Amino acid sequence: MERNANRHDEKIVITEEMLANMGGGEIAYVKPIMSDVLKQLFPDAPDMAPGIRLFMLNAADGTPIMLTDSQESAVAGAKEHELETVSVH
Repeated sequence: MERNANRHDEKIVITEEMLANMGGGEIAYVKPIMSDVLKQLFPDAPDMAPGIRLFMLNAADGTPIMLTDSQESAVAGAKEHELETVSVH
């Protein structure tokens, strides 16, 4: 039983840069956001009524690719860019 005792004690260090590069060019994230925060994320975005649910498609490193009003459109945009999508909650 002792041969595996240290296996769980080892720590894996992952830097922010490593996280940013994970899935680069292959994975995109679909993230729901509310129109209320749109101006905070994109100061140049047009004014929108509050309370509208939107969906952001971001590259693995967080770079915005598109903003849409449906999750299906965000997933279709990812497929257009040959990206695999995952959801962020």
